[in-house]
Amino acid sequence: MTDSQSSNHYEFKAEIKQLLNILVHSLYTHKEIFLRELISNASDALDKLRFESVSGKKFRDAELPLEIRVEANKDKNRLVISDTGIGMTREELVSNIGTIAKSGSAEFLKQIEDDKKDLSNIIGKFGVGFYSVFMVAKEVTIKTKSYKEEEEAVEWKSDGLGSYDINTLNEPMKRGTIIEIELKDEEKEFTEKYKLESVIKKHSNFISFPIYLENNKVNSISALWREPKNTITKEQYSEFFKFLTYDSEDPLETLHVSVDAPIQFNTLLFIPKKNYDQFGYYKNDYGLDLYVKRVLIQHQNKDLLPEYLGFIKGVVDSEDLPLNISRETLQENVIFNKIAQNITTQVLAHLKKIATDDPDKYAAIWKEHGKAIRLGYSDFINKDKFVELLRFNSSKYENQDGLTSLKEYVGRLKEGQKEIYYFSGPTREAIISSPHYEIFKSRQLEVLFLLDPIDEFVMDSVREYKEYKLVSIEQVDPKNLDKFESAGKEEKLPEISKDDEKTLDKLLKRIKEILGDKVTEVRISNRLTDSPSCLVNPADGMTSQMQKIMQIVSKDTSVPKKILEINKDHKLIRNLIKIYTANSKDEYIDQVVEQLYESSLLLEGYLTDPHNLVNRIKNLLEKSSDLHDAVREKT
Repeated sequence: MTDSQSSNHYEFKAEIKQLLNILVHSLYTHKEIFLRELISNASDALDKLRFESVSGKKFRDAELPLEIRVEANKDKNRLVISDTGIGMTREELVSNIGTIAKSGSAEFLKQIEDDKKDLSNIIGKFGVGFYSVFMVAKEVTIKTKSYKEEEEAVEWKSDGLGSYDINTLNEPMKRGTIIEIELKDEEKEFTEKYKLESVIKKHSNFISFPIYLENNKVNSISALWREPKNTITKEQYSEFFKFLTYDSEDPLETLHVSVDAPIQFNTLLFIPKKNYDQFGYYKNDYGLDLYVKRVLIQHQNKDLLPEYLGFIKGVVDSEDLPLNISRETLQENVIFNKIAQNITTQVLAHLKKIATDDPDKYAAIWKEHGKAIRLGYSDFINKDKFVELLRFNSSKYENQDGLTSLKEYVGRLKEGQKEIYYFSGPTREAIISSPHYEIFKSRQLEVLFLLDPIDEFVMDSVREYKEYKLVSIEQVDPKNLDKFESAGKEEKLPEISKDDEKTLDKLLKRIKEILGDKVTEVRISNRLTDSPSCLVNPADGMTSQMQKIMQIVSKDTSVPKKILEINKDHKLIRNLIKIYTANSKDEYIDQVVEQLYESSLLLEGYLTDPHNLVNRIKNLLEKSSDLHDAVREKT
């Protein structure tokens, strides 16, 4: 860290000088953060002392209250920040200040080079927060006295330019740390009470220790989660949420729970109005802050709630966990696991209550956080609770804004319906235009529209709701739908003649011959009402959407071989029968068959090169225009 010139005088190394130069000259628009960093350090010192006191250790000045004080002197242009925390020995002072610079400076400098934007938020992440004081300081003096009774008080002094001094402090001093700042001439605003108060409220309002500015307490809330719920206002909850998350909006929902038995803990949780991570860039930025008796044990603990509830922000404070528990042993701790289970149960129950009592609010939660909630399909322990939270668009609604639960769907089942039908697609319009949907539409059977790829995994995991199976409409045997009457009169062509039936059998073989091994089979369809043809997976195969997902995972770009189904009651097919009867080798049949096949591929999202399809359409349009013109001349 340093090269000693004398027993008490030290020179900063070159990298530290560079760091200080950047802090002083590159971050001039964010000077106020120095106060945030010094108060944060003071809070840490108080936390450490409280930890030692709870563990039963003896220490000096035990009668001192745990607090932080900020005092300003306009005449002398000085600012003093003091705490009654754990203090430091001479060795700790050298080690702490030295280690901070050594461990943090290189990475901080790299971040400075990589990111020229707002750098105020990266101070502190690399352990260089203390040095931000030199943005406003002409000289800084640290006076500190350890909580250990045998240790003497020491003083650290530096102008931040190139060297510092460490000496024994001979004047009387109580336990803790005092930072005296001689401000630069142009930084007089940091002696103004209004300025100091606004900075403290902005950055340090919820420090769990009282912060006094000129003997007046500034921070309004301390460990809010430990306060009785009936004493906390909505505004206080909102203020705490904004401090915790840096969100600019109020939370959509607040859950404040205190549990006394069989384990004791307090938790304050929030559901944000917005999901600011739509693209998953910060998917690991989740978890609840874990406290033990108000002492922070772990920031963003990821085991208190399952990942699919990771959009929930908040804190958990336990009375029963040991203060010295390590991160490594948390997951093996019985009490911790009980707390995690309890919190998950509380959250799922609360979400269900919102869904029941205030559907509009739950719809807003689902709109923002439904993508995360869907991941709960792998939580088999809470499967029954998770299923009640699912929401889907369906054919019942006129647009994709409508949402239904499985419970509501079941309440609308037709008589004799034993299955819950669903279908996946990139958009609602794509699903509605799919040939597979036609028979369900004609019989007015409600279909859940799965518009997110993960919904396929949800359905595959859930499989059934109560006694009703979840079935993709692709995998439904159309014969099982015969018991449901068509909603309206369908315009059908006359029944096909026996001769045409025989010709149709030959035409099917001709179609298979044209397509070759592109399809596994060509057969008559019982599911189509409006379309001439469609591609179908084998009865025991996976759905088309799941097939696509699996291909993406395995990087398989091949077109899967499916069954081509033909609608014998479609006018195009009836015309093909006539053309085949006249000339079984007519090239027009080849063109139409290829067009039907590629059109089906296009609908299913497998047609990667549309050039042949477009050229074929042009050719067919040209022929049809000639025919139309000939008919027009005759009439």
